[in-house]
Amino acid sequence: MLLGLAVGSLESGLEHNRPLDIDVADCPGWLTEKRATFVTLKSAGKLRGCIGTLRAHTALCKDVTGNAWAAASRDPRFSPLTAAELPGLAIQVSILGIPEKMIFASEQDLASRLRPGIDGLVLTERSASGTFLPAVWESCPEPGIFLRQLKLKAGLEADYWSDSIEISRYTTESFGAEVKDIERRGIQRLAEFIRPIDSSAG
Repeated sequence: MLLGLAVGSLESGLEHNRPLDIDVADCPGWLTEKRATFVTLKSAGKLRGCIGTLRAHTALCKDVTGNAWAAASRDPRFSPLTAAELPGLAIQVSILGIPEKMIFASEQDLASRLRPGIDGLVLTERSASGTFLPAVWESCPEPGIFLRQLKLKAGLEADYWSDSIEISRYTTESFGAEVKDIERRGIQRLAEFIRPIDSSAG
């Protein structure tokens, strides 16, 4: 259902320049729970966009639809998605657990406490911040490499270290599929709480 919503939001965005509009009041209960999510788009196996939230602030269905279109249109690393690209995309939805602050004595101590393939990390150092989902372990399998790349993403030097660095970790429940293989029944089952798009608006 969530993958169907993500595809529907991409279609809505490409046609109307805004995410799929959801009536949360009519959603099944589990879709109304406040959850934080990331939506990742890939094309030919390569990253095409990834946007998400670290703190739960809205209903799960809203977070997924909003992040899906944001990943397609607002990831500063990529140009906005075009309609021609949609059929070749793969979509992954990651539902985040609650981040927990890690306690460590040094960078080496931190690296020894990481769980490759399981931990997502949030790094904060003064005004710098960045996050890696657990899926990033696939390309950075060693804890030391994972941390260095995360520091680079946060705008720091790879070998930077400070006792003021804060690290939180979280886990995710992730699932995905290629757009062409995502069953459209997901959208049909949710039709009763998808608001019609007013083509005359904005």
